[in-house]
Amino acid sequence: MTDPIRVLVVEDDPVAADAHVMYVDRVPGFTAVGQARTGAEARRALDRAPVDLLLLDLHLPDTHGLLLARSLRAAGYHADVIAVTSARDLAVVREGVALGVVQYVLKPFTFATLRDRLVRYAEFRAAAGEASGQDEVDRALAALRAPGPAALPKGLSAPTLERVTVTLRDHAEGLTAAKVAEAVGISRITARRYLEHLVESGRAGRAPQYGTVGRPELQYRWVRS
Repeated sequence: MTDPIRVLVVEDDPVAADAHVMYVDRVPGFTAVGQARTGAEARRALDRAPVDLLLLDLHLPDTHGLLLARSLRAAGYHADVIAVTSARDLAVVREGVALGVVQYVLKPFTFATLRDRLVRYAEFRAAAGEASGQDEVDRALAALRAPGPAALPKGLSAPTLERVTVTLRDHAEGLTAAKVAEAVGISRITARRYLEHLVESGRAGRAPQYGTVGRPELQYRWVRS
C-alpha cells in the first residue's frame, strides 16, 4: 500500500486552517500532518517531520508565502507547494512557478476545488520513472492542469457572472435578487438567473427572507470556505 501524501497546512486564520485540514483528510491518499500559522512555524514543522506538500497561504503575518517558498528551497527543503491566495496577480503566479508552486487555489474555494487539485497533484507524483517520449512528458505535466471552465448555461455571460459574484461575495449579510440587480445594473429576472446558477454550482446558498409584507423574498449568500 502506497504511503499517503503528507500535507502541512500553512494558514494564519484558525477557522480556515481547520477547514483546510478537514478537506485534505477527506481526499483518499492524503493526510494532513499539521498546521502552521506563520512562516517560522512552518519551518519548525518541516524540521520535526517529513512533509511532501505545503498547502500555503501567501499572506502570512511574518512573511509572504513566496518569500517563504524561496527560503525553503535555498535551505534544501523539497516539499512542493499548492498556493492559497485571494490575489489575482498573474505576476505572482509566474514567480511561484520557479519556486515549486505546482498549483494555485483562489479563495474562497470549495472542497471540490481543492480535491481536484490534490488528485491532479497525486497523478503527477505517480508519473515517476523515465519517459518514453514527448507524449509521456506531456501527459505527466497535463495532470497538473485544471480542466477548462465549464460552459455557462445559454444566456449567461462570464463578465456579468463575475460582477454578480463579486457583488455577492462583498456582502456577507446576503442580498436579494433585486439588490443584486440594482448593484450590477441588470434586471431582477436576469440577476436571479445568475444567482440560481451560483446556487446550483455550490458557490452560493439561498433562504427565504421573512418580515416583509407579502411573500418572502429569497436571500442569497456567498458560500465561504
